[in-house]
Amino acid sequence: MSDTIKKDVIDFRRTTFVTSAPDISKLPADCGAEIAIIGRSNSGKSSSINAICDQKTLAKTSRTPGRTRLINLFKVNDGKFLVDLPGYGYAQVPENMKRQWQKAMTDYLQKRKCLCGLVVTMDIRTPLRDHDRMIIDWSIAANIPCLILLTKADKFGVNKRKEMVGEVKTQLSEFGGNFTIIAFSALRKIGVDEARAVLKNWFTLFHTDTTDTLDNND
Repeated sequence: MSDTIKKDVIDFRRTTFVTSAPDISKLPADCGAEIAIIGRSNSGKSSSINAICDQKTLAKTSRTPGRTRLINLFKVNDGKFLVDLPGYGYAQVPENMKRQWQKAMTDYLQKRKCLCGLVVTMDIRTPLRDHDRMIIDWSIAANIPCLILLTKADKFGVNKRKEMVGEVKTQLSEFGGNFTIIAFSALRKIGVDEARAVLKNWFTLFHTDTTDTLDNND
């Protein structure tokens, strides 16, 4: 197997932390491919990243909701990154800090050209709250594919999980857009393989599209 092929193999277990940044001006160059993970501050966002990457402490979790204050960048392999965005919704922090986080997230989503996919984490017991719908609306307008992880799925049995996935799918049918919905549990590893497959596909498609664009510009 050639070195080039080896570099293109995506193994989330080899993901490493790169940097934390208060805003996009402090992030590395806007190139390659990035998949952003976003969700309410108590939706299990960091735990989902750790489960997908099969690492317990890659993304720092907190017992206090809303403590992810920075944009955290993780390298999957050459030119491919996961981005942990600050949680939205309620957070036990001052209002001025909430505004700073909101601006950082908005700037990232609107200006980061290497963004190729968006993962939205929602507690399966309380999905599609107002902020969730706003993020989904944005993904449609920006033509960014969206993976919805209905987290903490271990709280329900198999039939109830399927029911909740169906309900969310029905509600989102009015939105249009490119969605994938997965019942997910970081604790029980439910939906982890399916989520990895979606992310790998996004990375691959984005790389192919980018390569084709560069070739056409030659």
